[in-house]
Amino acid sequence: MEEDIKNACRIMQQGGLILYPTDTIWGIGCDATNEEAVRKVYDLKKRADNKAMLVLMDNPAKLETYVEDVPEVAWSLIEVADKPLTLIYSKGKNLAPNLLGEDGSIGIRISQETFSNKLCFQFRKPLVSTSANVSGEPSPANFSEISEEIKQGVDYIVTYRQDDMTKASPSSIIKLGSGGVFQIIR
Repeated sequence: MEEDIKNACRIMQQGGLILYPTDTIWGIGCDATNEEAVRKVYDLKKRADNKAMLVLMDNPAKLETYVEDVPEVAWSLIEVADKPLTLIYSKGKNLAPNLLGEDGSIGIRISQETFSNKLCFQFRKPLVSTSANVSGEPSPANFSEISEEIKQGVDYIVTYRQDDMTKASPSSIIKLGSGGVFQIIR
């Protein structure tokens, strides 16, 4: 695992793309602050760049570096979450502009899974995390279901957990509003 983390960090520092296991499904990742790297992800997924992608972080203490205003309810939701939870914040900052939604929003998940958490910690910046599939195709439930097109389109494929056949589930998604209001998306 340590070698995978070191290699993945090196590739992302160079603006490259990685294929890696997350706390949900396998994801395509890159430096979430690098606009050109984010553009490469959109190109690989054949996805319109007005469809925002989420980012992973290792620690909620870093939220205020990348979100304009963290509502009080966010801290409570993160604290009680017992499965992967993506929160959509109204205004992202210090991230690649093409990563944000048209309204400036950003989805962020604090990963509790060992590999992706350590990867975020070592990289010291948020990582893009988007399903390892071409837009419109089914999300792969495990590594064996990832298409060759996606595998060929990244600069590094993590070896950790490639043989794990556990069917992963996507995260819950909650959009945060002002005044403690929130909307459950999924």
